[in-house]
Amino acid sequence: MTLRVGGLTPLSTTDWPGMLAAVVFCQGCPWRCGYCHNPGLIPARGDHEIPWEDVLAFLRRRQGLLDGVVFSGGEPTAQAGLPDAMRAVRELGFKIGLHTGGMYAKRLAEVLPLVDWVGMDVKAPFADYMLTTGVEGSGERAREGLQQLIASGVDHEIRTTVHPALLPDSDLVEVGRDLATRGVKRYAIQAFRSQGCGNESVCRSSTRERPLKEVGAELSGLFENFSVRGT
Repeated sequence: MTLRVGGLTPLSTTDWPGMLAAVVFCQGCPWRCGYCHNPGLIPARGDHEIPWEDVLAFLRRRQGLLDGVVFSGGEPTAQAGLPDAMRAVRELGFKIGLHTGGMYAKRLAEVLPLVDWVGMDVKAPFADYMLTTGVEGSGERAREGLQQLIASGVDHEIRTTVHPALLPDSDLVEVGRDLATRGVKRYAIQAFRSQGCGNESVCRSSTRERPLKEVGAELSGLFENFSVRGT
């Protein structure tokens, strides 16, 4: 079973901290986050999909030049072809990274033994997830995914994108404290960026009342590794 690929970044130094990686953007996502910067990847089928064999051909030409390959999205675990795609990339000698929202517990459990690192998005207090995702029950699914990831022992980073209208500072602090009690060691908060966002009202309401770094100062002591990206 092949993977539906909506985009490919040949080289990234930011999608997997400390690694030179290509990024495979998987098509399809069940959530409808207003600040999504890849809205073209939300539908199950894309207008400009890249054949999986073309992706593999590209990666064969990059053997020895890249450290790893990150499967991003969209939501990679929405696709049944993800495990086989990861195995094929690992056979080429690349390390495997995954970006996920954690919403497909069964598929996540299947691929965790195949990956070297996971970047998981935690979007809001779990009880309030629907306000961001637009999908009922999404908070419980994300919480289950987070628990799976922590229990797996796979190297990971948890991160939260902060849009001031969707996630007030008090809620962000609540998220951080909750993650710390669950055993998260590496956490990053990142400011919303309008680049790629297709929701005009979300873009217009993104002005912060105080710098994100000030909020981050309330959380930094809770984690072994904490960072603030953006302002």
